[in-house]
Amino acid sequence: MAHGHIILSAFFFNPQGDHRMAWRHPRAPGREILDFDYYRELVQAAERAKIDTIFVADHVSIWDSVKSGVAHYANARLEPLTLLAALAGVTRHIGLITTASSSYSEPYNVARFFAPLDHISKGRASWNVVTSAMEEEARNFGRDGNIDHALRYERAAEYLDIVKALWDSWEDEALLIDKETGYFADPAKVHAINHKGPHFRVRGPLNVSRPPQGHPLIVQAGSSEDGKNFATAHADAHFAIFSTKEDGVRYRKDINERLARHGRRPESFKILPGILPIVAGSKDEALERQEYLQTLLPDQVGIDLLSSWSGLDLSAYPPDGPVPPLPDESTFNGGHTSLNRVRQWAKQNLTLREVARRLSNSGSVPTVAGTPVEIADQLEDWFVAGAADGFNLMFPLLPEDWHAFAEKVVPELQRRGLFRTEYEPGTLRDRLGLARPANRFADQRDNARAVS
Repeated sequence: MAHGHIILSAFFFNPQGDHRMAWRHPRAPGREILDFDYYRELVQAAERAKIDTIFVADHVSIWDSVKSGVAHYANARLEPLTLLAALAGVTRHIGLITTASSSYSEPYNVARFFAPLDHISKGRASWNVVTSAMEEEARNFGRDGNIDHALRYERAAEYLDIVKALWDSWEDEALLIDKETGYFADPAKVHAINHKGPHFRVRGPLNVSRPPQGHPLIVQAGSSEDGKNFATAHADAHFAIFSTKEDGVRYRKDINERLARHGRRPESFKILPGILPIVAGSKDEALERQEYLQTLLPDQVGIDLLSSWSGLDLSAYPPDGPVPPLPDESTFNGGHTSLNRVRQWAKQNLTLREVARRLSNSGSVPTVAGTPVEIADQLEDWFVAGAADGFNLMFPLLPEDWHAFAEKVVPELQRRGLFRTEYEPGTLRDRLGLARPANRFADQRDNARAVS
């Protein structure tokens, strides 16, 4: 059974909502998705509701590999670190999670981006570590195709270790700013990391002192075998994908076994499955709203999205026929979590069109639709059973679904004692009950003294 409060993370990937075609809805925002005021109002509403964190997902390309990508689902967006730095200045408590790719960036740059965000926000920064899987992304960075899937995670592990070492390159007491002695920093407590590995060479130290959290919170999204192994070795929180409470309980058991192999305890790792909440006056009204969103999706877009997920051009296949044989996971360089979800649906004897619609209308995560009480019931059920430490709230239509959850579901969770009524003091790590990491260089010195 879970303990404490439910963790709530307000997630957005598409600026108009996490339904693929939410931008077509009459009440969806238009060009204001490129205006700061739109995001400020959303995030301040989440902070008024005492939401733990926002989670801004990202790709470093637009989706254009098949016929309808640019025309219907280009998914233009603001660069998220720029956006979160601005949002840090107009908020005080809410956590700030965003994606940065380990495939198409340098460790020193990422360490340097997140450390200042943590300082500016007084300990609220979080990095969602991803290994980019889209061919379009690879071609934006001088490659003909993706880095091999297994190699992506091997490279990401080295990358993350370098970033953490750079955050540690200034010990907590290194910064002196002593005007009398003239010492800005203690040279014995500022360290070159001198990393030389299979993929990277980085000297260091970082040119900013250690972040308030020690390390900004590390999040990982992706439920492939490589993804789960990477997450349990390196991350603090995990954006998981499963459909039922029973699946979640099994998932937690599997994750706990992996954590144990790394010498970690279950409480050091938070599992946050994605859900799409639709708050309405009744279950029927919620389903009507969901069905209306589904009418906004052209079949061609669904087929093209499915092509992107599966690594196959499916436009030549009969839409009312079966899904053709899918690539073998061992040789597939796209996202394994996405491929396996398509494989599961294909086994249900759904047609190509039906699988495409299911993918496009709800992605990989379950819809939770109904009254505030009904939604709170389901979240409580999963939480109490230990299937989830909290939830990534993937609102189908912004801004209205975001506001409805904050204004109607959160008070119901608070009434049940499942969610805070005020923010606790401290950093994002403190509020989530996650330990502040020790500094590796201080530990090395202390260990050397103990041996001598």
